[in-house]
Amino acid sequence: MQDSLRLSRITALSVMDGREAGKVDSLRDILSEFGLIRKRIHVEIEWLITLSQNSEIKELKPLTETEILKLRALANNFEPSQALEVKEIETTTNHDVKAVEYYLKENLKDILISDTSLEFIHFGCTSEDITNLSYALMLNDARDVVVQQLNAMEQQLDAMTTKYASVAMLSRTHGQIASPTTVGKEFANFRYRLNDQGKRYQSIEVKGKFSGPVGNFNAHYVAYPDLDWPSLAKNFVESLGLTYHPMTAQSDPHDDIAEYCHCLQRINSILIDLARDMWGYISLGYFQQKLIENEVGSSTMPHKINPIDFENAEGNLGVANALLDHLAAKLPISRWQRDLSDSTVRRNLGSAIGHCVLGYAAIAKGLNKVEVNIERISSDLDSAWEVLAEPVQTVMRKYNLEMPYEQLKALTRAKSVTREELAEFIRNLELPEAEKQRLLKLAPHTYIGNAVDAANGKKYSTD
Repeated sequence: MQDSLRLSRITALSVMDGREAGKVDSLRDILSEFGLIRKRIHVEIEWLITLSQNSEIKELKPLTETEILKLRALANNFEPSQALEVKEIETTTNHDVKAVEYYLKENLKDILISDTSLEFIHFGCTSEDITNLSYALMLNDARDVVVQQLNAMEQQLDAMTTKYASVAMLSRTHGQIASPTTVGKEFANFRYRLNDQGKRYQSIEVKGKFSGPVGNFNAHYVAYPDLDWPSLAKNFVESLGLTYHPMTAQSDPHDDIAEYCHCLQRINSILIDLARDMWGYISLGYFQQKLIENEVGSSTMPHKINPIDFENAEGNLGVANALLDHLAAKLPISRWQRDLSDSTVRRNLGSAIGHCVLGYAAIAKGLNKVEVNIERISSDLDSAWEVLAEPVQTVMRKYNLEMPYEQLKALTRAKSVTREELAEFIRNLELPEAEKQRLLKLAPHTYIGNAVDAANGKKYSTD
């Protein structure tokens, strides 16, 4: 391969390692191959420390405080250059976890006082014991990044909800003119949904197993038959900040990862919904995008400012959901006690979450670039008096007038109605005068129900 075609941001196959690389830097040390190796190093070291602190394992001398500090420093300060050393070992072993074990045995010789300690590295472990815990830790760390972005986006939506709480606009059910709402209320809808699913996402317990090649502690009990291995494993997994999975085969069933992915899918679907709505409202002229000097909207049409951020978000979140859907469907399924098809699939968690982060950044950027076009919204409201057919026929029903729906249908369906035509219709109704006056005072921009209260958080919160 020519040097000019070696991996770089302009030769990368993945957009996250090329064009959009800078936007996912917060995930790079978490969900990359380096991130996985670093977590494996962490888990192996913590397991060695745990074993050394168990008095029933007499063959392993308790590690000194100095040794423990040095071991944890190795894990905490693990660098990409060291990960490359592990990868070099892997070229010989053709096994990624065994390469980590050999790396540790070589590099802990100068830390551990007792040579016998070295063989307790990876003691009783199958590769998946180390790897499933590593991925679980990676997902927890990645969740912190995702939640930070979601919280920032929720704050954006909250600010826009408050700012535009009283700005009336026409609704568009089925793409057609419908009863008015407010701009703020529509943002409040998305804020509420995002908050609800965000809470569910944060509450998901990422689990881990640690029970040997088929989940029964087989070799463990041969080596130390009197040791309570399930309790030791449970305490170890929980010490890592994870929930212990007591019933497994070789691998964790990954049901928790499926739940994690499904929740992200729902969050993404909410934001795709928002992106498409914003695209449509920009198309209607309800929102105008801020002019940014020197930016180009079209290579041939100079007048254009395209809603590219919302289109970018929709595209990235769609790719994310396709990956998340496969991850959620595939990972809980394994032939008999274990097959390796989950291993190659699980390596794509970084890609799936990376596309989420790209989509969230695009939504945030798009929201920052729009402002309401009051003139256009008001113009549409002023030309849509037919939307008041709903309250008029509803009040007619209240007083049992004959065929109220049908009368308003004949007056308004598939045609525009002027304020004067509607007023004349109301004056001729056999209604109490007070009711007529209330209806005559209605206008499209005031017919918004409790939209303002809802946008301001009143009479809708379930907290």
